Amino acid sequence: MHTSITNQKFTRVKIPTFLFLGVFSLLAFAQTSATTSADPKSQPKLAIVLNSGEATVSLIDMPSRQVIKTVSVGKEPHHLMMSPDQKTLLIANAAGNDVVLMNPASGELTGEIPNIIDPYQIGYSPNRKWFIANGNRLDRVDIYAAQGTELKLAKSIKLGKTPSHIAFTSDSKIAFITLQDSSQLAAIDLETQTVLWIMPTGKVPAGVWMTPGDQYLLIGITGEDNVQVIDWKNRKEVKRIHTGKGAHNFRPLGDKKHIFLSNRIASTISLIDMQTLEKVGEITGLPSGPDDMEITPDGKTMWVTFRFSKKVGVIDIPSMKLIAIIPVGKSPHGIFFYPRAAWE
Repeated sequence: MHTSITNQKFTRVKIPTFLFLGVFSLLAFAQTSATTSADPKSQPKLAIVLNSGEATVSLIDMPSRQVIKTVSVGKEPHHLMMSPDQKTLLIANAAGNDVVLMNPASGELTGEIPNIIDPYQIGYSPNRKWFIANGNRLDRVDIYAAQGTELKLAKSIKLGKTPSHIAFTSDSKIAFITLQDSSQLAAIDLETQTVLWIMPTGKVPAGVWMTPGDQYLLIGITGEDNVQVIDWKNRKEVKRIHTGKGAHNFRPLGDKKHIFLSNRIASTISLIDMQTLEKVGEITGLPSGPDDMEITPDGKTMWVTFRFSKKVGVIDIPSMKLIAIIPVGKSPHGIFFYPRAAWE
């Protein structure tokens, strides 16, 4: 299968005393980022939110924090990411079996990549050679050879139940896939498109993140209340980091040390130190169902979708407090704006 673009018109913080120093370094990072990204021209203006339960996208004017437009995009838009040239936003419509293209600055739809079947979660390998689409409802992973947004299907791999999130080794040799309803983690060799191994995890694994230096995989165990730390080279669990019920998805702060984790059922967001593998902070008093997160390039604010509340929240990172709530569509999931803090 070969696909190409076709144009269309188309609270408070609860921090244990002994962890204070870790959070202090976080606040110092946010303050440093603010001083290095103070130019208003470098700040994002438009937030793009995928309303997976309504087949729409909410466009939010970030300075006023108001929805300025709602755009129809296709059935079940869950996840999104930038194209390798950083010019086009790819929005995956899981039930629509396509990926629509959007100008991230204007919110204008610019085209589509058809016949991407059941693309619940999508991801480019670090070298941009491979594109993966996880078929959440079809229990398969499709691997495409990629040249930008030109995608050629290399192989479709049948896996366990409900392939969910994706992580890669930094050399782009291996992709890791969480299998939510099989409670497993799969490792796939990208060059040969073969399954290297499958190992058990906690109940309902979702978000997966590789720590710096490709040392460990962190997995949000949504069916429990923790992050599972995996030594992937030896296929064994290192420890569990207690976070909150419904531990789900990750967003790194951008300092190569800390990462946020949304806890869907607990309605909290945990802050984890990736070096010590400890929770060093927690944001509480949130609307129900925190899920995907995005951070402004100045390191000052984090925007969060609340799946169960039809809302987007804005969190002040230095104080770790919720400062604004914006009503959006049904079951908001993916969120994006550009520029943004580094995904490291």
